[in-house]
Formats: sequence, C-alpha cells, structure tokens
Amino acid sequence: MMKLLKSSLLGSAAALAAVGAVQAADLPVKKAVPIEFVRVCSAYGAGFFYIPGTDTCMRLSGRARFEYGYQAPLGRGQGNGDYSGYRGLARINLDARTQTGYGTLRAFLRIEAASRTGIPTVHSGTQIRIGNAFPGTGIDQYGRVEQYFNTDKAFVQFAGLTAGRASSFFDFYAHDFEFVGGTSGSDVSSTNLLAYTATIGNGFSATLSMEDPSFRRTPIYSPTSALAATVGSTSTAIFGQANSLIPVVLGVNAAGAPIGFGFTDGIQRNRMPDFVGVLRYDQPWGSAQISAAVHELNTGNVITQGGFLGFNSAGQALTAVNAVAPRTQSEYGWAVQGGLKINAPFIAPGDAFYLQGAYAEGAQMYTGNGSYSGSYAINPTSIQGASFNQNFSDATINPFTNRLQLSTSFSVVGSFSTTGPPSGVRRCSPPTARTPSRPAPAPPRAPSSAASPALAAPRPAAPPSRPSASASPARGSTT
Repeated sequence: MMKLLKSSLLGSAAALAAVGAVQAADLPVKKAVPIEFVRVCSAYGAGFFYIPGTDTCMRLSGRARFEYGYQAPLGRGQGNGDYSGYRGLARINLDARTQTGYGTLRAFLRIEAASRTGIPTVHSGTQIRIGNAFPGTGIDQYGRVEQYFNTDKAFVQFAGLTAGRASSFFDFYAHDFEFVGGTSGSDVSSTNLLAYTATIGNGFSATLSMEDPSFRRTPIYSPTSALAATVGSTSTAIFGQANSLIPVVLGVNAAGAPIGFGFTDGIQRNRMPDFVGVLRYDQPWGSAQISAAVHELNTGNVITQGGFLGFNSAGQALTAVNAVAPRTQSEYGWAVQGGLKINAPFIAPGDAFYLQGAYAEGAQMYTGNGSYSGSYAINPTSIQGASFNQNFSDATINPFTNRLQLSTSFSVVGSFSTTGPPSGVRRCSPPTARTPSRPAPAPPRAPSSAASPALAAPRPAAPPSRPSASASPARGSTT
C-alpha cells in the first residue's frame, strides 16, 4: 500500500512539473532594457560628460575651502577687540555646452555659500551692504557673524554674445590675485551684463559690454553719512541706510553770500548702464588688454529730511514749500586700464608675470582703491588705528553751485602667478587650481557638420572666477 501511494505521489509531481515547464515556455520573453552608461565628452576638455539621452555635455565641479585670519585689534572699545576670523566656503559649478548649427551654446552657473565670523576683514560688511550676506542679530553675534550666499555666475553664451551675471569685461586680473579678498585693479568679482565679442583675427578680439552700475558705485560724499560711520568700528556701522543728506546752499543775499541751507538727497538711482569697451590681444607668449568704461553719477533733489536753516534768496524763511534749488545735473565718470600678461613656462607650466595699471575719474570701483577697507560705504572702518578717516567717494556736491565734482583715483599692480614648482621640485601643499588664459577652439562633435569656434570666455584673462573651456575650480573669493 505504501509503495502504491509513493508511486502515485511521484507521478503527480512529475506531471505537474511537465505542465509547468510547458506553460513557462509559452510565456513571452521580455527583452532587458538597455543600460545607457554615462559617456565621456572630450570636446571641451577634461571632466565633461554627455547628459544621457541628449547631445549636451556638462561638467559638475566645486570646492570646499577654509580660512583663518588673525588681526591684532587697536583696543577693546565699541566694536573692537576681535583677534580671530573664520570662513568656511562651499562652491558648486555647472557648465553645460551644446553644439548647434551656429556654434556652441553654453550655460554656466556658480553658487557660493559661506559662514564668516570674527574680524572685519573676514566677516564682510561689503557683502552685507550689497545683499550677499545676512548678519547675525544676537548680542554677541551682531557685527561678527554672517551667512553668505551668492549667485556668483549665471550666464549664457552664444555666437559671441554673453548675457547674465559674469565677470566684468573691464577686468584683466579679474580677482586672480587677492590680499584679504581685495584686488588692486577692480573691486567687482561679478556683475550683470550683456556683451558682444567679435574675433578680429591674428589674436585680436574686441568687446562691447553693457553692465549693471549697481556694483560699481562708491557713494556721493555726505558728511552726515561719514559722521555716522565713525560711531563704533564694526563693518556694519551703516546698515540699511535710507537717505544720504548732502548740504547745499538754498539762498544768497545781494552780495552773493549764503544765507539759507538745506539738504540734497545723495542716493544714486539706476538710470544709465555702464558701458565698457575692450580690445584684447592673445598670443602663445601671453596677452594684453586695453579697457575703458563710462559710469553715470546722479543724485536726487532737495529733500525735507534734515530740515532747513535761514532764508531763500527772496528773504523768506526757508520751508518745504519755498526751498528750491536747481536739480543736480548728472555727470559721467570714466575709467581706463591697461594690462599685460607674459607667460613663464620656463619656470613652471602655467606661471605668468602680470602688470596692470588703471586710472579713473568718478569711478573708484574700477581702480580698486576701496576694496581692502570695504566698499559701498563712504567711510568703511575695517582698518583700526588708521591715522585718518578713509573716505571713498566718486564725487562731492559743491554746496554753492549744486554741481557734482568728480574724484580721481589710480592703481598700478605687478604680480607673479605660479601654479606649481619647477619640474623636479616636490610641492608640500596642493597647488591652487587656476583657469587657462583662453579656451582652445572647440572641435565639432560628430556627427556635427561644421566646427564651432571657441566661445569667448566671460573673463578672458586667466580668470579664476570666469570659467573657460577647460576651467577648474579656482580662486575668486569676494570681500
């Protein structure tokens, strides 16, 4: 009996297995989905890859950076007494390029974020004043702690056009060499612009750029603002300033002597863009550049803030109704700059000598005079113990004529840049990554039928903060 039961069970199992095998053979076989691996894109230099399913090449890069600063304070009075400063910086770069029938279409993005604390040269009042940083408000943190976030670059390039936030075409060094975040030559690491670059041939190129004046303004001199800035020594002494009172004469007697006084609103408005013109020459031995810029200066009208004193020219006591003065006419400042770079491969690959000089009237932010002590304030106070107040203004208003009078500034800088030691010499610290002076022409991507010329870099002169075709993470910190 047991033998018969065992034989029946084995037979049933065999029959089920046979039926299952037949049914499995009848099922449709699904083909495996092809795996699309990320492909290397060699058309634009190292680090690029094709975005899966597209013809667009992209490179993702970035950096992390830490800084510590020590600066002995003059004393422990109001706002003073800090010895140390810290900064932790994060940077992310995205560079995307696509070949089209009309050339390379490029989009570039750079985002920076940082935590900055301590001494004024690390904790930055300049960045607070232009909205790139957010100050701490605690009792022990105000004036010492800030969180920094900046869209440092966000531009598109196509067929010679550059549009977006990029390095000013006026710049030659372009923040390649810095001392505590300050560059003698230009105080602006990025600005909003629309530019066209034409390649002339034989190494020559010319650029015409329309640029945002907001980041190139040093305030019109106001003694009331300068006085407010001397209270305390923190770099946030002037915060959220809503007016800038400039005294003017509103009444004179028959002999021409002033008898009435009031104030003009000295805050500048966004009216005309800055216009920049550049002629550049690039050769294997190096490069040279001549830049020029035009910069508008303007003010508001007579305002009631601050009150009135005395009489108008008709002998009437000054009031908001009869206080009349001619509108301060706008003036145009200007700046010129010449730069020379000589490559020094005989020392080490990538090494170079630089020489640059700039001169300006009514445009100090083009020469870089205020970058170390602070920008966008009349009297920045990050340098303790200075023998006199450092007033930085593009112009003053003559109180008798109510006309703008422009200031004069200049700078001359010579530098040597090295990316590493000569061959055979061991380097103990990692070299600072820098951008090549100019991108090489981009070869066409198969099956494209026409080669595309190299796209003009937004900062053609070895810029760390304007990436080129083979750019790598580089210097370019901001004050």
